[in-house]
Amino acid sequence: VQLQASGGGLVQAGGSLRLSCAISDLSPYAVGWFRQAPGKERELVAAAGWSAGATVYADSVKGRFTISRDNDKNTVSLQMDSLKPEDSAVYYCAAGGATWYARLGSRDPDYLGQGTQVTVSS
Repeated sequence: VQLQASGGGLVQAGGSLRLSCAISDLSPYAVGWFRQAPGKERELVAAAGWSAGATVYADSVKGRFTISRDNDKNTVSLQMDSLKPEDSAVYYCAAGGATWYARLGSRDPDYLGQGTQVTVSS
């Protein structure tokens, strides 16, 4: 499984960015986005299962970020609104099976793509 993320960049606080991830074969997997800021541990930002509405968000991004998947296009997106400087990090898309999705936060994903940098200026 190959994952290719894109869409990062520099934005002012309060602005928006949309990250996209192309996955070679999306439908068998749950998907998610992680981020890692300098000096901090990697954290799960959002995840989406197989059913519509089956989404999970970190408390820090609830109401601001939206994860979506398009199985026909094999893409996963993360719409990020009302960005804050503390959202600055390298963002990674991820994919995993049912075991990973059932234990989000306690298991590494089966697949992790390369990162894309998001920088939010104050």
